[in-house]
Amino acid sequence: MSLQQQPAAPVNAACETIAQAICSRVSMRAFTQQPVDKQTIINILDLATRAPSGTNTQPWKVYVLQGESRAGLVDKVCAAHDALRADPSLAEQYREAYDYYPTQWVSPFIDRRRENGWSLYGLLGIVKGDKDAMHAQHQRNYKFFDAPVGLMFTIDRVMGQGSLLDYGMLLQTVMLAARACGLHTCPQAAWNGFAKIILPHVGAGDNEMLVCGMALGYIDETASVNTFYTPRVSATEFTTWLD
Repeated sequence: MSLQQQPAAPVNAACETIAQAICSRVSMRAFTQQPVDKQTIINILDLATRAPSGTNTQPWKVYVLQGESRAGLVDKVCAAHDALRADPSLAEQYREAYDYYPTQWVSPFIDRRRENGWSLYGLLGIVKGDKDAMHAQHQRNYKFFDAPVGLMFTIDRVMGQGSLLDYGMLLQTVMLAARACGLHTCPQAAWNGFAKIILPHVGAGDNEMLVCGMALGYIDETASVNTFYTPRVSATEFTTWLD
């Protein structure tokens, strides 16, 4: 039976299911080591192929890291992260291929960023100025927050900025599909600065640029960090109605 021939779900039921997936999608920062079945990962990525892209270019490529490949990348990037802390001049070696964040912050964006950071650190008991604890928490990114599956997303460098918009829709679809499978995720731009380590490790070509990473797995229900929910402004604050 084709997609066009499949009976449509009742609108209200379909909307409720989608709403549940959206509202339960939270960036989790602690996972169990319970393995994720390969077929489940395939199903998630297959669902994500339905993400829209300009003129159907589908500008994405995904690398799935598990087992030794995941552990090897974690070791390499954590070592580089430690070395960078010891010698900040190494930052020149670890530049992101594109600007994820602005070079100059302004309100209200900087205010939301600060609120997010200090709310998270406060929950974890990390006080301002505790550089060791901050470094350790930041390095949790490079361990995929203990998730057994790490995803790396790349794009061909020939593509334009619009393709990054397409990529955002793929990433959201992956995360919602994961929720449909009882899994959680954490999208991670933190990996981007270490692309020179990551791309050769996964076997990416010279034409590929790292877009971001993502942790995928089962939530650690006992971890207090997973009670952290970021606030959202009301739609009325960013919406203008024109009649």
